[in-house]
Amino acid sequence: MSGTASINCLHHVAVAGGTHGNEMSGVTLVKHWLRDSTDLVRDTFTAVPLLANPKATEKCVRYCERDLNRCFTWDILLSSDSEEDEPYEVKRAREINRTFGPRDSSNAFDMILDLHNSTSNMGVCLIVSEAHRHLEMHACHYIQTHLTKFDPRIYLYPEPGSALYDLCSVGKAGLGFELGPQPHGVVRSDILENMKTLVKVTLDFINLLNQGTEFPAFEVDVYQRVGHVEFPLSPDGEVSAVVHPSLQDQDFSILHPGDPAFLSLDNKTIPYTGERPVYPVFINEAAYYEKNIAFIVVEKLQVSVPALSSTRGKKA
Repeated sequence: MSGTASINCLHHVAVAGGTHGNEMSGVTLVKHWLRDSTDLVRDTFTAVPLLANPKATEKCVRYCERDLNRCFTWDILLSSDSEEDEPYEVKRAREINRTFGPRDSSNAFDMILDLHNSTSNMGVCLIVSEAHRHLEMHACHYIQTHLTKFDPRIYLYPEPGSALYDLCSVGKAGLGFELGPQPHGVVRSDILENMKTLVKVTLDFINLLNQGTEFPAFEVDVYQRVGHVEFPLSPDGEVSAVVHPSLQDQDFSILHPGDPAFLSLDNKTIPYTGERPVYPVFINEAAYYEKNIAFIVVEKLQVSVPALSSTRGKKA
C-alpha cells in the first residue's frame, strides 16, 4: 500500500471511566488516576482522567435516568439546558461536550479513551466508530502487536449509515475498550490489570507518534455490527427462551444458520434463523436485557490501513 496519512500531534488526551457507573474496572482506575495521575504522564503529553457519570457511579448503576453513552447525539448536544426536568445524563453529555469538545471543533480533545466492562465473554475488545479512522486503527494495531496474549479484536460499533452517539465521538478521535466477562458492580483483578495495561500501551503509542515515529501500513480483520437478535417472547411479552448453552460465552465465534441459538423454557432448541453465517458478540449481555437483545450480530471484514505519521511537537 502506498501513501502515508499525516496528523497533528496529540497533546490533549482524556481517559474516561464510569460512563456506565457499574462497570467497575474503568471506575476504579479513573478514581485512582484522579488521586495520582503518574500512570498518565508521557514525555509529550499528560492524559486527563474523567469520571464520566459521577451520579451513576455513586449509586453503582449503569445510569440514573438515561444511558449516558447514547446521549452524545447532535440533537442533544445542540439543544439548550433550559428544561429543568431533563434527564441528568442529557445535561452531563452537554457538560462533557463543552469541556472535552465541542464535537467536530478544532478545540475538541485530540483523543478520548473510554473504559467499559461487559458481562459477556468479550475478552479484550477495541471499539472504533469506522475503519477509515486511521489514528484509531493504528492504535488498535499497535495494541494487537504488543499485547498478542490478549488476542484483541476490533469492533466497529455503529451499523453502517448510523449516526454516532457515544462519549468517544466528542473527541477528534476516540477508542473504546470493552473487557469481559465481569459482573456489573464487581472488580476482577485480572480484568482490571488488563485494562490498565491497555491504557498504558495506548498512551505509549500516542507518545511514539508525537515523537515522530512512522507506523507502516497494514491489513487487519474487523468486526462490523450489522444488527442484533432478540430473545423469543411468549404471547404475553415475556422471555420464553434463554441463550443456548452451546452459544453461551462463544463471542466472536461463527454462528451458522440452523445452529442452536436459544433453549426454550420447555427445553426445546431454537436455531439461528439468519440467512448467512455471522459472528455473535455481547452474548447474553446483562445490560441489554432492558432492550430484549440476546446478542449483537457482526460480520468479519478485512480492511487496509495506510501508513501513519505525525507532525512532531513538544509537550503542551
